[in-house]
Amino acid sequence: MSNPAAQAEPNPISFVDLKAQYRAYQPEIEAAIQRVLSHAQFINGPEVAALESALSEFSGAKHVVGCSSGTDALLMIMMAEGVGHGDAVFVPAFTFTATAEVPLLIGATPVFVDVDPDDFNIDPTNLEEKIEAVRAEGKLKPRGILATDLFGLPADYTVLQEIAGRYDLKLWDDAAQSFGGAMGARKVGTLCRATATSFFPAKPFGCYGDGGAVFTDDDDLAATMRSIRAHGKGGAKYDIVRVGLNARLDTIQAAILLAKLPHFSDEVERREKVAQAYDRALSGVLTTPVRRQGRSSAWAQYTVKVPAEKRSDVAAYLKQAGIPTAVYYPMPMHLQTAYKDLGGGPGTLPTSERLSQEVLSLPMHPFLSTEEVGKITSSVVSQFPGRRN
Repeated sequence: MSNPAAQAEPNPISFVDLKAQYRAYQPEIEAAIQRVLSHAQFINGPEVAALESALSEFSGAKHVVGCSSGTDALLMIMMAEGVGHGDAVFVPAFTFTATAEVPLLIGATPVFVDVDPDDFNIDPTNLEEKIEAVRAEGKLKPRGILATDLFGLPADYTVLQEIAGRYDLKLWDDAAQSFGGAMGARKVGTLCRATATSFFPAKPFGCYGDGGAVFTDDDDLAATMRSIRAHGKGGAKYDIVRVGLNARLDTIQAAILLAKLPHFSDEVERREKVAQAYDRALSGVLTTPVRRQGRSSAWAQYTVKVPAEKRSDVAAYLKQAGIPTAVYYPMPMHLQTAYKDLGGGPGTLPTSERLSQEVLSLPMHPFLSTEEVGKITSSVVSQFPGRRN
């Protein structure tokens, strides 16, 4: 392969350009932070409740419970549902570790499920096989399905809800990457019993630190999670009615998110336009992200599939050209050291194992210029001579 180092630009393309976003909204963000500094209510300040109300209106969910991270959002759901020792929670193997570690933190057991080879979300057929296997073995009680909307595309919650109902399981959504996505007219946050999202800075809707939220229409579940996030308090600060967490959303982070929220829908639309430009340029050259009818992605990542034997070379070429890439994820959960005692092993979840060798994520954010997208796509295409452009 040729070496484009001599042509590399002094200012490489950003994988996620938080600086450009800050410059675009700087007056609003700084004013929001200054208001918090002025009133000095740094814990449970008015911005937290204001954000929860605004996110409820945006998503259509009856309740939004802000918290300290996407991981804590998942943990709050599990604790509020009473999941614990002896329970099985079915999770995709091709995901970030938070999805798998949360059940373990409360004594439950994650059961890894393979994923769809095209949209990367949990595979309903393999899910049913895993549920049946756990029931037949009789050592664990199936309690719930924790789906992950990988790279921003919602899983098929119509199918998953049917499976959950048939086996008397709860269905939850790990929407750390998909907030801003939708199924038809229903936005992420309303697609199942409870939805967790993350406000990590690089997410489609991110703050300037850690943060997260849970969305639900269930009054009792919301009330329990509000208690859990504040050390399990009841009606008064020192009335402790359950074991809880210190999982409050920081007031400054809530203020930053409030300043960004009016721009969020536009950012999702701009991500979609970038994705469409990628699709046009790369279709037929390599495998581009699948689109599912009736489901819209938030485009947390634009992830292509590259032949495993070429991925490292392609990534290295792009890096030299000033184009960053990332691999989400280089190893599925069932092969990770932390989870090796849960069963499985090489060859047991073949789709997840194959995808970990093929996926490559390209720069994706709302501030990518037409010229930058053109450079990215032409550089990718150059590495696959003979394929249709």
